[in-house]
Parts: sequence; structure tokens; C-alpha cells
Amino acid sequence: MTTVELRDVTKTFDGHVAVDGLSLDVPQGTICGFIGPNGSGKTTTLRMIMNILYPDRGQVRVFGREVRGAASDRIGYLPEERGLYKRMKVADVLRFYAELKGCRNFQAEVRTWLAKFDLADWAGRKVDTLSKGMAQKVQFIAAVIARPELVILDEPFTGLDPVSLDVLRDEILAMKRNGTTVVLSTHDMDVAQRMCDYVLMICRGRKVLDGTLDEIRSAYGHDTIRVRIDGRALNAEDIRGVRKVTDFGRFQELRIEEGADTQNILAQLMRQGAVQHFELARPSLHDIFVRIAGPQVKEGADA
Repeated sequence: MTTVELRDVTKTFDGHVAVDGLSLDVPQGTICGFIGPNGSGKTTTLRMIMNILYPDRGQVRVFGREVRGAASDRIGYLPEERGLYKRMKVADVLRFYAELKGCRNFQAEVRTWLAKFDLADWAGRKVDTLSKGMAQKVQFIAAVIARPELVILDEPFTGLDPVSLDVLRDEILAMKRNGTTVVLSTHDMDVAQRMCDYVLMICRGRKVLDGTLDEIRSAYGHDTIRVRIDGRALNAEDIRGVRKVTDFGRFQELRIEEGADTQNILAQLMRQGAVQHFELARPSLHDIFVRIAGPQVKEGADA
């Protein structure tokens, strides 16, 4: 069953095409990652799924039907622009959102969620006394406290420390195991690669990638070598058969030319120093993102 369907959706603002002919299917009970450079149309797409914006052309269907008007209580939304009632107390804000979404046992839900995120001691504090990370956790709780069937999260990990990030990640995965569909927009390619069942990449309003991570990475083949050589920096011009070297500090990634002999590349590296690690691998989602988005961002800047 499909929770979200987009068919040839287009949205413009004052002549600027923000989303251009986008089609998408998000299966029920999966995590679908939205990735793309800033200004690519991700947030506009999420707002159309939420019925905050309507497409100029095309169709948006949620739970099998085209919905107009206010968003369903079956949907939880964490917007990129955070917005809580700052003068209200934390517990009161959460009770308000729970009641608004029709949550019956909201008192117990508020206590449970505050305990999960180590916020119980802050229940009686006003929102404007919270740190950015704490406010982020409260905003997430407000989005999911009524246990919606579809959760839309726009950059949910922004501003979180590693411990809070782990808690949030675990809760998202728990929701998926319980059948909730999650649409997750993120700039963190590591998060997308580790968490998402499906990945959609948008550049300049158009879909450029769509599929499972394995499908996407397989399409780019095994053209990457991860290497660590005596702490020494490498230059692509020094190695025949290598198109590009990306330095990650502790290791380097070499993108090799089509048909290059990997054993010959290894021999060249061994002449430069002691090779401590040599691995032929598929490119990471981060690398694929940069390959696609880099030229398009540059083209947009030059236009």
C-alpha cells in the first residue's frame, strides 16, 4: 500500500519553478529520505503533501485520496521553521497539541514523551527558557504525540547533541516498526544512508534520483577506492587511472576512470608509501550527492 503519491506535480512562485513535474510513491511503513541542495524544492514538496500549499498542476494523494483543506489528524508535521508558543509551559504546549490532534490519553502521553527525551524536569518551564536543542525535542514530541500514521520531518536533527540525536533516531525507527510512514528531509547524507528505505533527490525542482539506497549506489557501480597510505595526501595527477581524489583526513577516496586497472593503481600507491588500507567500494550517498548537485549548484550560480 502507498501512503503518499505525487503525480507530475508542479509549483511556481512569481514565475520561479520550485517543483517541476515531480512524481513519487512512498510505501506504507517505510522511511523515505528527501535530499537535495538548498532551494531545490524539498520543503515546498513537503508543504504540498501537508496541504499547506496546493500544486499548480498534478496530483497529490495521501492515504489513497486527494485531500483539500486542513491537514488530517492522521499526519504529524515537524516544519523547518520551528514554532512553539514561547510563553507557554512545556507540558501545556504538549497537552495543547495532543488535544488538538484528538489524542485521548494525552496526560500519560505527555509524561511518557518527556521522560523519553529527559525533559521531565522542564515540564513546568516556559518554552522560551529552553535551549535550542531542548526546544527541538519538544517540537518533535508535539508532531508525534498523537501517534499519527504519516510523519513528515523537515530537518529534524538540526541543533541536537549526539545523545539527543540517537534518542530521536531510535524513536523514528520505532515508529516505522509500528507501521508509521516517515518522510524525512535532511542534509545529513550519513543519516539518509543509514536510516532511509527509499531516497529521493531533487535538484532545481526536478527529481534526479529515486529508489532504494542499493539501487542508487549500484547504478554508479564500483568506481571508488578507499585508501589510507602512511598519512600522506594524494594528488589525482600523480596516479594514472584516477579521476579525482577526495581527502577525508584519515583516508582518501579515489574515483577511478572507467576501465582503469585497480591492481596497477595499487602498485602506483605502493611506490608512494606503505598502503595501510585499500578497498574497492561503491560510492557513498554523500559522494553521489556531490557528483549530481555540485555541477547543478555551480550552473545555478553562474546563470
